[in-house]
Amino acid sequence: MPEGPELHLASLYVNEACKGLVFAGCVEKSPVSRNPEVPFESSAYCISSSARGKELRLTLSPLPGAQPPQEPLALVFRFGMSGSFQLAPRDALPAHAHLRFYTAPPGPPLALCFVDIRRFGHWDLGGEWQPGRGPCVLLEYEQFRENVLRNLVDKVFDQPICEALLDQRFFNGIGNYLRAEILYRLRIPPFEKARKVLEELQQRRPSPELTLSQKIRAKLQNPDLLELCHSVPKEVVQLGGKGYGPEHGEEDFAAFRAWLQCYGVPGMSSLRDRRGRTIWFQGDPGPLAPKGGKSRKKKSKGAQQGPEHRLEVCLLPSFSPAPAAHPRSPPLTMEAMMGPHQPLNCSQNPLGTISSTRDPLVPSTAPSRTRGTRRDPPGQSTAQQPEGTSLQQDPEVPPVPGKGKRRRRPATSGHRRPRRIKADTPFLDNEGTAAS
Repeated sequence: MPEGPELHLASLYVNEACKGLVFAGCVEKSPVSRNPEVPFESSAYCISSSARGKELRLTLSPLPGAQPPQEPLALVFRFGMSGSFQLAPRDALPAHAHLRFYTAPPGPPLALCFVDIRRFGHWDLGGEWQPGRGPCVLLEYEQFRENVLRNLVDKVFDQPICEALLDQRFFNGIGNYLRAEILYRLRIPPFEKARKVLEELQQRRPSPELTLSQKIRAKLQNPDLLELCHSVPKEVVQLGGKGYGPEHGEEDFAAFRAWLQCYGVPGMSSLRDRRGRTIWFQGDPGPLAPKGGKSRKKKSKGAQQGPEHRLEVCLLPSFSPAPAAHPRSPPLTMEAMMGPHQPLNCSQNPLGTISSTRDPLVPSTAPSRTRGTRRDPPGQSTAQQPEGTSLQQDPEVPPVPGKGKRRRRPATSGHRRPRRIKADTPFLDNEGTAAS
């Protein structure tokens, strides 16, 4: 999900791309977007942008003499999971361009587009920042720090520090990858109580004997958590580009991937917090770690894949039907059915891939209710299939008849006894995708 640095970079991009451009006509919204229409039309106007935390404000300002006469209009955007701005030729608009601002002649026809593949992004008319959001960690550091330390009695600070860092009332601009990087640099367990971590900062005061340059040097060499909430996002902004995903260019993405020290890095552990968000860390998770939560380490295999890639579950390719198992034989393993192990290549899979932030698909544990097939003997149910597979009985494999099957009685009258139908056991659906 785009966080504070990405919104700031997007604002810089809009200002640079629209510098010197004149826009005209009405603002066009795609018919599939559920966001509000933008009632603005002008013969000549310019576009400027600013960002604050996880929000971006776009201002449409009519030029002198433009018709009809009207006041500037401001829109506030929240990018959701995949929002971004692109300047593109009018006759080659990018896919999922849900809001479009067109340039005026005589220059080349262009369009500034708000692109949102997943359609989680939103815009509001009026230009007001969303109420309840705290000061920006990037641009309003002093106000941000004061707002946190003044409100430590708030119940949000009873939560683990990794969860409190996502509360935009106090940490406006911090998101999933930033919290992991900040806590890792300070070696703070992610599930330590937030108030315990932050109360120590109230007593931290620099010595009055230090000069200004010595105080600055001490902060740079030994920053606290709130200082890193400001400096770590600045590092991402200094990387440049328009974002960190591969859709923004491999060069941008490679620089971001090299910058990461913890988030999605091989060797790091991960747990899901109470909101279902994955936190990456190293070492002890802390006393408030979820009960029963199992820490999983990032393996080095596939380390070249970026952390923004969600867990990819490849649909299994088709294979030849396996011979039917003997009623007393153990269930077939994946290797027995598919032969020697061959790594799956999702790019060659005609069925494509499934992106998910949840666990891989879990096979159904519902027993087959097909008439004429045997029921598995005790201890040999379909739940014993190898974990992580989604294999079902191949329809071309003939069922193995069970022993002692009752024969049908011949009908003695013109009326047939109605067949008893057993209700199917509901399929256990996999959990939905959590927002990043």
